[in-house]
Amino acid sequence: MQEPLVFLPGLMCDARLFGPQIATLSAQYPVMAVPLTWGERVEEIASAVLDVVPARFSLVGHGLGGMVAIEMLRRAPERVSRIALMDTSPLPETPQQASDREPRMIRARTGRLDMVMAEEILEAGLAPGPQRTDVQHLVTDMALGLGVEAYVRQGRALQRRRDQQSTLRRVAVPALVLCGVYDAAHPVKRHAFMAELIPDATHVVVEGAGHFPTLEAPEVVTDTLRVWLDTPLMLR
Repeated sequence: MQEPLVFLPGLMCDARLFGPQIATLSAQYPVMAVPLTWGERVEEIASAVLDVVPARFSLVGHGLGGMVAIEMLRRAPERVSRIALMDTSPLPETPQQASDREPRMIRARTGRLDMVMAEEILEAGLAPGPQRTDVQHLVTDMALGLGVEAYVRQGRALQRRRDQQSTLRRVAVPALVLCGVYDAAHPVKRHAFMAELIPDATHVVVEGAGHFPTLEAPEVVTDTLRVWLDTPLMLR
């Protein structure tokens, strides 16, 4: 039996962020996607996720989900057999970035979450092409389904996240660092830096994709995950 594959979605996303990958990989692996709706700190969210996932698993995190994945690895390295980090960052939010979130949270609370998410998606960066509008609509629909309180809690978690560079330097499992070439929220250079921190990490840049490569270039991401899942485990 293959080890379970756990997906952690990014800011205001649900399992549909990984829909194409889940549909394909679930034929071979036990798969679960965990919503990140608990707590206002990455540490709280990671603790809650660890309470509901299997004893040992492969871990895929996108955006905020990637930050939670790193924290889970820091807390319980013996439970994570391999890790894939997509369009994310190990760095804390800058004071300016944290400050910029405040007016968005206020506007979201006044009934304008759809407008706030339009800004978030635009700033995150999408690849040009016919799929762009469909991706925007899906991400917005996921966000509206999660609601305003989830947006505020996740925003607080992003504001308060810790520096995880030291955690990445200690990674001792097969690691994949993946991003879309058009990702503006966490650019390619940031991912190259992250991959350099991790011993023996594989770094993949997806052409024709931005911040949401799982939706923008689903076949490429799924094939890349297959290769990562086939990578032999390291001796601890």
